[in-house]
Amino acid sequence: MGRVIAIANQKGGVGKTTTTVNLAAALADLGQRVVVVDLDPQANATSGLGVAKDAVGRGSYEGLLGHEDFPSLVVPGNHERLSVVPSTPALAGANVELVPLERREYALADRLGELVAGYDFTLIDCPPSLGLLTVNALTASDDVLVPVQCEYYALEGLGQLLETLKLVRENLNERLAVRGAILTMYEPRSELSLSVHRQMYEFFPHFIFRTVIPRSVKLAEAPSFGKSVFAHAPRSKGANAYRRLGREFMERINV
Repeated sequence: MGRVIAIANQKGGVGKTTTTVNLAAALADLGQRVVVVDLDPQANATSGLGVAKDAVGRGSYEGLLGHEDFPSLVVPGNHERLSVVPSTPALAGANVELVPLERREYALADRLGELVAGYDFTLIDCPPSLGLLTVNALTASDDVLVPVQCEYYALEGLGQLLETLKLVRENLNERLAVRGAILTMYEPRSELSLSVHRQMYEFFPHFIFRTVIPRSVKLAEAPSFGKSVFAHAPRSKGANAYRRLGREFMERINV
């Protein structure tokens, strides 16, 4: 049975989708079979893996609501050993449609099993909120990774998210492991980045990944080409950072 990883943060603009796409590609390059489930109505992970948004007829919405089986929704990404269940505009209404359903927090968990069995890793790109879509992702997952931008509101936002994750573990999914936070958009010459870096390690010494993701033009450019950073700029500092993150992630889950 494969492992399910949610990439979550209620704040937008923290590098969540960038981390989903490039960690998935890094794991694929390490020989793992990987599928990304795009659970964000913005569909940025979908386009970031080379799937044109306007060409997608079915996706995670149909799987979540039980209209289609998840394996039938998989399309190949543009990276070897990496596939995607794309997002569609219909997903924007799922938060409302889930409300009257029984086991509404378990809609994804109840339907994802057959897909998960076919891959080593299933990565779920969550929307930037703590609504029912994100709760479904956390309930269906074995682990959660939290991208955190190197800025002062990071600690406040991280504390709120950790409290939500605690509630999910206690009430919905006791196996959920908070695997760690990933510092993103790090600028080593910026006093702000250095200060946030120090504070994060001071308050959460065993929670932060050693690998830090730098602010990088090549990382920012890659999605516009529908590529991972490895395909767009394989020798860039962003690509090197996500390679290290992939290896560190594998070390952590094998402990």
